[in-house]
Amino acid sequence: MLEKLALVAERYEELNHLMADPEVATDPDRLTEYAQEQAEIEPLVQTYHQYKSVLEELTQTESMLHDDGLGEDMRELVVEELEGLQTRRAELEEKLQKMLLPKDPNDEKNVIMEIRAGTGGDEAGLFAADLYRMYTRYAESQGWDTELLSAHETGIGGFKEVIFMVKGKGAYSRLKYESGVHRVQRVPVTEASGRIHTSTATVAVLPEMDEIEVEVNPDDLRIDVYCSSGPGGQHMQKNATAVRITHLPTGMVVSCESERSQLQNKLRAMAVLRSRLYAMEEERQREERGEARRLQVGSGERSEKIRTYNFPQSRITDHRIGFTTHRLVGVLDGDLDELIDELTAAEEARLLESIAEG
Repeated sequence: MLEKLALVAERYEELNHLMADPEVATDPDRLTEYAQEQAEIEPLVQTYHQYKSVLEELTQTESMLHDDGLGEDMRELVVEELEGLQTRRAELEEKLQKMLLPKDPNDEKNVIMEIRAGTGGDEAGLFAADLYRMYTRYAESQGWDTELLSAHETGIGGFKEVIFMVKGKGAYSRLKYESGVHRVQRVPVTEASGRIHTSTATVAVLPEMDEIEVEVNPDDLRIDVYCSSGPGGQHMQKNATAVRITHLPTGMVVSCESERSQLQNKLRAMAVLRSRLYAMEEERQREERGEARRLQVGSGERSEKIRTYNFPQSRITDHRIGFTTHRLVGVLDGDLDELIDELTAAEEARLLESIAEG
């Protein structure tokens, strides 16, 4: 670990010299590239310097204990200082190990989220709407923007399907563990006898991919335009603004009708298509390598139940890590940090364990 950290620190100093070079200073592209690289490794380098400082202090403090002239009171203070430094060293080592873990290249990306009603009829649609509200409220608390791309509503305020984008730095890193089947246990508003029903909704979290990262051959697309059935009044009904794109090789269909402009709808539909194609290719490669999904990071896997929302007991359980909280109301109101932090910690522990095992 120390060898890796030393190399990163060397690169940080090298970037300082490079950016001070007059030739680089007059090249905005190179300057931006170096500045971004330095900003990415700066927290790691700062922590490394703190760690080295603690090691130096430890050496000096330990040497004081060998001083025969040290009084008993002073010796007690030195021992206390030594224990504090050892604790600090362990904390920094753990922090550095986590910072050196392989980074998901998509962590800083915007995300496209797709929520679909599963089993449970109208109640499943209402639960899908609850999840949509939960994620949009969470995005709001993080200072991120949300943009509705497509929605198919039920007659009683639910969603058969809702697709939306979350725009903000680190959105994917926080939301990527939400992919999978979410289950709810409660008495539906449509239930007259008061019986508890179990319903499900599926969530897929896809990183937004640009045209360079996922190239789509225009010849592989069939693009249809039609009049929107969504809100917007007569203007949207009279003009064919909605767009449906079919990817012929896979049969994948994406529709978007949230914008008044046909061009904007096409751009948003293409964004969804690229993200789905990326997820499909990633899953294919994962299967070829025989890798387990672990916490289903970004896989969009919909066959396995990942979380249960139990209303009678005000309980939420994430089955992947066996974590339970009784803050159901708060979570559904968008307070997801506790769940996400637990999932992140579990994934980091798994990665550290796999590295330790070689």
